[in-house]
Amino acid sequence: METAGALLPLALAMLLTGVVGGLLAGLLGVGGGIVIVPVLDTALQLTGVDPAIRMHVAVATSLAVIIPTSIFSTRAHRARGALDRTLVRQWGPWMFAGALLGTVLAAHLEGGALAALFGVVALLVAVKMILPLHNALISKEIPRGLLAPAIPLGIGSLSSMLGIGGGTLSVPVLTLMNQPIHRAVGTAALFGLLIGLPGAFGYVVSGWGDPRLPPGSLGYVNVIGLALIAPVSVLVAPIGARLAHRLDKRQLSVAFGVFLLLVAVRMLLRSLAA
Repeated sequence: METAGALLPLALAMLLTGVVGGLLAGLLGVGGGIVIVPVLDTALQLTGVDPAIRMHVAVATSLAVIIPTSIFSTRAHRARGALDRTLVRQWGPWMFAGALLGTVLAAHLEGGALAALFGVVALLVAVKMILPLHNALISKEIPRGLLAPAIPLGIGSLSSMLGIGGGTLSVPVLTLMNQPIHRAVGTAALFGLLIGLPGAFGYVVSGWGDPRLPPGSLGYVNVIGLALIAPVSVLVAPIGARLAHRLDKRQLSVAFGVFLLLVAVRMLLRSLAA
């Protein structure tokens, strides 16, 4: 990272990551993290970052990028009436708390373990979204009662551990609870903000002062990656949101699943090599 020749490929990779991540943020409500984390992990590998903290840096930077992306994606979906405000009020505080919990747990895991967890979660979600299980339900409505907070708390925790905006988990969970996928995607965009804010803050604190961090880092959050990826993601997120509303339910599910399958394979291979 000391020469322009070394910085240019990294900068181009991050800009491309911002484009793809922003499109997916609007299209799938995933905050772009499902793309940003594996790409950043690869980019950081090429720059020689210690593999023990590489996934932590990728995850933390992804969560920071998700914050502005989720704001713009949420606005686009809200304009189309695809935001469930009641669910946000019910699940939001638990998502927030779960995100903080997830950063504490992730600080005690090695990079290979985080990559394996990322791959397993992505694989399970991909199978659910690809297979013709649109009539498969675990509930006819959103559960209520004393155990209901466990769902958003778990989604928030896993999402902050993996650097994803919550859509990767909340979209399939909500569809299994008989919620329309377009509304699930739109609501998941706002969940990304409720996960990204506490998650990024937690990683700044937990990574503060680590001598293995790459240049330009605040804790585990790499400011260089944030500065290059976030603006591009914000610009293209509304394009993805418009595209989402042109696809039917099945097309959106399959597109989501196929992409997650590719990511799962990549991250599981990365964990084996760690």
